[in-house]
Amino acid sequence: FDPGHGGRDSGTVGVSKTLEKNITLKVGLLLKKEFNKYDDFDVILTRERDVFIKLQERTRIAKKSNASIFISLHADYNKNRRTRGISLYTLSERASDKEAEALARRENRSDLFGNVDFSSESSEVTNILIDLTKRETLNQSSHLVNFMIKEFKNDMNLLKRAHRFAGFAVLKSLDIPSVLLEMGYLSNKSDSKLLNRKDYQKKISENIVKAVQNYFNWVEKNNN
Repeated sequence: FDPGHGGRDSGTVGVSKTLEKNITLKVGLLLKKEFNKYDDFDVILTRERDVFIKLQERTRIAKKSNASIFISLHADYNKNRRTRGISLYTLSERASDKEAEALARRENRSDLFGNVDFSSESSEVTNILIDLTKRETLNQSSHLVNFMIKEFKNDMNLLKRAHRFAGFAVLKSLDIPSVLLEMGYLSNKSDSKLLNRKDYQKKISENIVKAVQNYFNWVEKNNN
């Protein structure tokens, strides 16, 4: 899990002077605590204290840890202070196409897929493999979002179009299903109050735990 912002980067400053970096860290630590109740999960946080971490480093931590999924935690801001609710982002096809192309040019291709060596493959074969991996990852990211929406919609406020697409840097790992979760709007009084409440933070983390468990159960079932 990736508690967004930190250190000199406070993120959104809410209506009650709440800092986004503090909310995301609290929920991240809660998630680690919740998942520690289960033997089959190993949770890595990109940060466990108030420190600044570059975006690329966040995804690098996930890669180094051989993460199965990556969830980045945030709390949004909107000029319209009436806007409130949870939204979830996955990488858009268009953004990911550009990213895949840039990564293929810029990095050692084997780095994209752990220790798999593509040096003996033609660039055409490598590009096909990259494209297939990227599509599968985007597909898995969308499935994870659907499981999260299913849990949240029971007792939490979601935006009308809850699943959205964008080119966030932290979503650009081609081989790790990645989701950016906006837990609410700190620019909205109601959302800001909720996000500061311990019981609400706990409810968010419990719903994420259920969704992640259901996602992995589904993956296991479909891979057998």
